[in-house]
Amino acid sequence: MARSAAKTRPAFRDSWRSADGQSVLYQGDRLAVMATLPDASFDCIWTDPPYLLSNGGTTCVAGKRKSVHKGDWDRSGGIEIDHAFNREWLAECKRLLKPAGTIWVSGTHHVYLSVGMAMMELGFRILNDIVWEKPNPPPNLGCRCFTHATELLLWASKSGRGSAHRYVFNYDDMKADNDGRQMKNVWRMPAPGRAEKSLGRHPTQKPLDLVRRCIRASTLPGASVFDPFAGSATTGVACLQIGRSFTGCEIDPGYARLGVKRLTEAETAATEST
Repeated sequence: MARSAAKTRPAFRDSWRSADGQSVLYQGDRLAVMATLPDASFDCIWTDPPYLLSNGGTTCVAGKRKSVHKGDWDRSGGIEIDHAFNREWLAECKRLLKPAGTIWVSGTHHVYLSVGMAMMELGFRILNDIVWEKPNPPPNLGCRCFTHATELLLWASKSGRGSAHRYVFNYDDMKADNDGRQMKNVWRMPAPGRAEKSLGRHPTQKPLDLVRRCIRASTLPGASVFDPFAGSATTGVACLQIGRSFTGCEIDPGYARLGVKRLTEAETAATEST
């Protein structure tokens, strides 16, 4: 029996599109969006998937104990289900990457072990693990383990060792950013401040400096970048600031609306600076 028209909803829709038509944010299911995109569409993927840690724990926010529950989208289904979830979206990411493309995935210990294993199972070549050190992390209120002051980013290429497809690494630019010295894989950066959250807040928002550095390191100007878990669209804002095109999707309508605000502001600023 066919579904009634009243119950049928599109799996995704455009929330924002740049004036030049080169960048877009979709609101809706990531797999539905990805299924419409052709093979080898993107030079780079930068994403911050659910950490799957919303299971009754607490954290410290502004000196007070608060629940870590961020939503049902961040709830673990158990090791096997969580790993199958990571394999599923990473497999689509590999299909969408160009032969010389690379992918960045941010996470904590709750997820990066599964992400790294899924990458290896799918044939990605892991190039680096980047440790993002937060200079002023929230204290550990339980006092039963060390304070969590870092997150990890895995950087991997679609092409294997010895492939004719050479991934981009702008070594000289990174060296110049580091006072002429070879850049290490430990990056000390503060979490997003008030300015980056002036239009609204996302619970796992990443600093623009972090995302910009990754994209500058691994793409050329004009490159296409994809983010299947766009959140507040930090990846998109970074792309607009440094001259890359962006495609992203976010399933939560509220965070998608926040992303639209940030992308609109970033596009206006980029237009005024040219």
